[in-house]
Amino acid sequence: MKKLVFTALVGLLIFTAKAQTQLTSSVSSKPLSVASTPESVGISSERLKRIDNALNQLVEQNKLPGMVALFTKNGQIVYQKAFGYSDFQTKKPMKTDDIFRIASMTKAITSTAVMMLYEEGKFSLDDPISKFIPEFKNQRVIKSFKFADTTYTSEPVKSEITIRHLLTHTSGLGYGVIDGDESFKMMYKKAGIVDLYTTNPVKIGDNIKKLAKLPLHHNPGEKFTYSEGLDVLGYFIEIVSGQPFDEYLKQHLFEPLAMQDTYFYLPEAKKDRLAYIHKPDSAKTWVRYPVTFYDPNYPISGAKTFFSGGAGLSSTAKDYATFLQMLLNGGTMNGKRFLSRTTVELLTASNQTGELYGGSKGESFFSLGFSVVSPAGQSKGNGNAGRFSWGGYFNTNYWVDPKEKIIMLLMKQTQAAPDGGSEALFTRMIYQSIDE
Repeated sequence: MKKLVFTALVGLLIFTAKAQTQLTSSVSSKPLSVASTPESVGISSERLKRIDNALNQLVEQNKLPGMVALFTKNGQIVYQKAFGYSDFQTKKPMKTDDIFRIASMTKAITSTAVMMLYEEGKFSLDDPISKFIPEFKNQRVIKSFKFADTTYTSEPVKSEITIRHLLTHTSGLGYGVIDGDESFKMMYKKAGIVDLYTTNPVKIGDNIKKLAKLPLHHNPGEKFTYSEGLDVLGYFIEIVSGQPFDEYLKQHLFEPLAMQDTYFYLPEAKKDRLAYIHKPDSAKTWVRYPVTFYDPNYPISGAKTFFSGGAGLSSTAKDYATFLQMLLNGGTMNGKRFLSRTTVELLTASNQTGELYGGSKGESFFSLGFSVVSPAGQSKGNGNAGRFSWGGYFNTNYWVDPKEKIIMLLMKQTQAAPDGGSEALFTRMIYQSIDE
């Protein structure tokens, strides 16, 4: 038994060391550029043609209305193409610089901003959030719920929510409309919690203070429950930095990274570049997604006062690839250091949830902002160990492979629709094009 434990620990240390090496082996502060030739970065031009055929078929077979596909290697753009339509109704062609609602891909940006303030010594990851947002003091955990009248019983938490809990979705908070528990959907709706987006004149502080009064799914640190934790951290950033959340991101990330097309709300001059959200209407037709619990036009209309740290941003494939390249570089980009190498490793490569997400034998684990492929996942064909990723509510996807120094972005805008297998297909086609 002791030998097995020792072997496991050695394996973990080797994996961590490899992840650290991979994150620092391509450190560069240059902006993203287009590769002079695919071969210059170890990609086969001939095999790249297979990607065109594969992604075109997804549109031709009506599995997707349109998409933008991009991948980089060694900090250079190898592939960037648009397919299909940004508006199926008018047959407006998709363009590579079209803007997409990135939804939960916002979370990685918020987590990065949190860690930038962490490096300034503003807080400890294990500080209780109530130290900064007093409304979270004396929280409770749900015990029972009556669906007939939405009343419930609760008991005091065993420990307080920490900043680490919020980063790792182990706080016990829920996610309202998209929560897996019907009782939390009802409680959040009754309390008027904004789950994702709104065109109403609501501010994140108002929302988070209401959220803090509601019971938790479970005691902090006991389970992984996807939640509004990153929205809480958006408000936390406002408190710690002394700046509105959108201004902090603009000043400290978007402008220094030259992410010129990333916003919570688009300027008038760029609104026509926003791709429509589509849903399938029949076997052969895509239609614009209607107003449901949110208005799909939120990035261009309404009060424009709600800055969701978990879901609110819109961006382009190239902008988001630039952000990811900074992380792949070990925290540097455009001649500026945003995070130290060790903090990037903590953010992207460390197992922060133990057995709660995947676990030691699982195919992935959760860091401070990403799902990370484990050695077991690599052996199952899920990509190289250390590859980190997440996605968005409107069918946007990304991953970063530090070993191969590759970034993948696949930007779509659909809801209530199957993915068509696009991410898995694009991923396979990228790896088959490697020629070194």
